[in-house]
Amino acid sequence: MKLASYRGESGITYGVVKEVSGKIIPVEGPMAKRYPSIRALIAAEAVAELDVWANEREPSLALGELDYVPPLWDAEKVICIGVNYPKRHPVDGDIPPPKHISVFNKFEGSMVGHNKPLIQPSEPMCHTMDYEGELVLIIGQGGRFIPKENAFDHIAGYTIMNDGSVREWQRHSVAAGKNFFSISSCGPWMVTADEVSNPLAMQLTTRLNGEKVQSTTAGEMIFDIPTLINYLSGFLNLVPGDIISTGSPEGSGGSRQPQRFLVPGDELEIEWSSVGILKNYVVAAPSV
Repeated sequence: MKLASYRGESGITYGVVKEVSGKIIPVEGPMAKRYPSIRALIAAEAVAELDVWANEREPSLALGELDYVPPLWDAEKVICIGVNYPKRHPVDGDIPPPKHISVFNKFEGSMVGHNKPLIQPSEPMCHTMDYEGELVLIIGQGGRFIPKENAFDHIAGYTIMNDGSVREWQRHSVAAGKNFFSISSCGPWMVTADEVSNPLAMQLTTRLNGEKVQSTTAGEMIFDIPTLINYLSGFLNLVPGDIISTGSPEGSGGSRQPQRFLVPGDELEIEWSSVGILKNYVVAAPSV
């Protein structure tokens, strides 16, 4: 099942995606009151209940008309992993493989949804705006000290992130470079874990203005999915709806030679097999 969050007439809501018809079944009525967001649905372990409910209804809204927001827009924690694929580092150049997992966070306001504009910062920050296509894990059952062998039991589903950056400010600190307003995106929806038979075989294809710039599989990560969940749960209390963006391979603008950063008018597509395609476009910051 695929679940998308979007802005409706009465605020942010969500629905069940029916790609074949190009439409969505809005979650409404008593179901929406019990589970007002995807996060609430996951926390209540009610995904199967929603599936039964949706099977009795017809899709009524066109996917192309939705005002998308990130699927887990109300996540308690947005956790990101750095340097998790073999590549030339977009800031530090050729560096040895990491000995430890690198962790940072995305703050509120830094991410937009599918089909929404990515805002290029104003001068002088605008010159090193970058993209990175990443697979996102959505935590279902939370916990501490999760064993690697049980890690996939704690994943409710998957989505996609564009981990946007301003590379020059990343030299100041990772948090500064990664959290410019509306520079990242997430979506278009989450796919529940039961829809993905082999997560490690999931394939990434990132396209910039139609040109393929990134390609990998989830199996090429330096620190694999079970290792990430085990490590993070060692110091964090993971809760339902937390999201973990798992890193990005070679091909982002900063790791290319010559470097190629984003400019207004660029169109970005990030596709993960079994999930879908996250699309965004770049605009200049409004003049003050």
